[in-house]
Amino acid sequence: MVCIRCKMVVKDELTKLGLHYATVELGEANIMEEISPGQQQQFKAALLKSGLELIDDKKSVLIQKIKNVILELVHYSEEPLSTNFSEYLSQTLQLDYTYLANLFSEVQGTTIEHFMIAHKIERVKELLVYDELNLTEIAYQMHYSSVAHLSAQFKKVTGLTPTHFKKIKVKRLSMLEDV
Repeated sequence: MVCIRCKMVVKDELTKLGLHYATVELGEANIMEEISPGQQQQFKAALLKSGLELIDDKKSVLIQKIKNVILELVHYSEEPLSTNFSEYLSQTLQLDYTYLANLFSEVQGTTIEHFMIAHKIERVKELLVYDELNLTEIAYQMHYSSVAHLSAQFKKVTGLTPTHFKKIKVKRLSMLEDV
């Protein structure tokens, strides 16, 4: 679950099944009672109808927790980390970072770092398209050390500079207006 609507769907489906929850967070629901196999199947089917998936194997749950920490940091965190990311992730999930990194790479076929960079660049693209912040403000908001660092990483991932990406967006919009 990566959005408020997803959490609302999960809460609604749990309520429909008569289940009580303590919390529903990104990727995790803490249910206060035991779920019968029938209820679990109903819940799973209801989530699938909404485009969500119930994850119940331990490795997949842990991978999803790692992703959720990254998504939370990239999309919702205002403050930069006071420690490096590997320490933060290890402390948050109460597991050794090397174990987390190896498991993530094994299951996902990419490193935690590359996954995080990909999501940061997607967020930068969103911010560029919204056109409310300049590149310096975006670099600051996304916790890059400099505009040069952001630009280099953006170009490495997309093949374009942020400025060129923005120009392409403007061109596409003007072409749509001509139609």
